[in-house]
Amino acid sequence: MELNKKLATIQTKFKSKKSRYNSFGKYYFRSAEDILEATKPFLLELGVTVVITERWLNPAISFPIIESKATISDGKDTISATAMVGVDLDQKGMQMPQKFGSASSYGKKYALGNLFLIDDTQDSDASNTHGTTSAKKPKLVKYSDEFNKAKEYIKAGGTVAKIKLKYDVSAAVEKLLTE
Repeated sequence: MELNKKLATIQTKFKSKKSRYNSFGKYYFRSAEDILEATKPFLLELGVTVVITERWLNPAISFPIIESKATISDGKDTISATAMVGVDLDQKGMQMPQKFGSASSYGKKYALGNLFLIDDTQDSDASNTHGTTSAKKPKLVKYSDEFNKAKEYIKAGGTVAKIKLKYDVSAAVEKLLTE
């Protein structure tokens, strides 16, 4: 069986519950470890391996970016998917290793999600506001300094979901951010 078919088998049969709970945000989520555990039964059955690699991207911006790559291989062919995550150096309450570890975990989770087509659109983790409401957040205005910084952040691998934690983003502004 060719690698594309093996990957499609995993993508269509993959099941992993959101069994971890974030008591601060009050939502359930799945971690990279949960995803890897759910793929283990397929590895021997289909004769494939899954490996995650990471590398530091050092663009000329003010925060580091980690690129995570999830790769499936059958020994002769490989298929990969990547995710890029910015490291929030201003995150309060975390030591520097925790800041990088947190970004690394997110990157691995989303690289695996991209490889195995895990749809997290209904995942509170992707849209969680951590107790804030849009009424308390400033509105992101198109072409403002904040908008331009947000656009650069997305170009560097950041997510709109992360921007929405800080700003109230209209659909029109979100479209401009992702163009």
